[in-house]
Amino acid sequence: MVTIRNYRRSAFVMTVFAALGMAAASTAAPALADDNNTIKVTGVGPENVGVDYRCASDAGVVAIKAMAGAPEADRPSATGAQSPVTCDGSPQTDVVVLNGAKLTQGQQVQVRVALVTSDDTVVSGYANVYTLG
Repeated sequence: MVTIRNYRRSAFVMTVFAALGMAAASTAAPALADDNNTIKVTGVGPENVGVDYRCASDAGVVAIKAMAGAPEADRPSATGAQSPVTCDGSPQTDVVVLNGAKLTQGQQVQVRVALVTSDDTVVSGYANVYTLG
């Protein structure tokens, strides 16, 4: 009995994985290397989230969006958006008002904030867990 290996299949599979890897790297690299578009949470209150951000004028950012809720939840309990935003490359500070369930003192919440374009593409994002004091 003779065993014949099919080298074409493994070559095809490797080509597919290489193409997927290149596609992922080419789309992720500009976002990872972009220090001109950043956002960070500076404070969390029961009805709002404070943020420091910076965005370039050519980034297409139109709003800051925020979500907050229990860390293990499958959806946020409160969301909010702040628009318009100032994108001139200089550091900015803003507050995003949250709508939905009011967060309570002592509650542990996961907060996610993002600089987004008009079609909700995230240009830069940040997430962390906080305990409201």
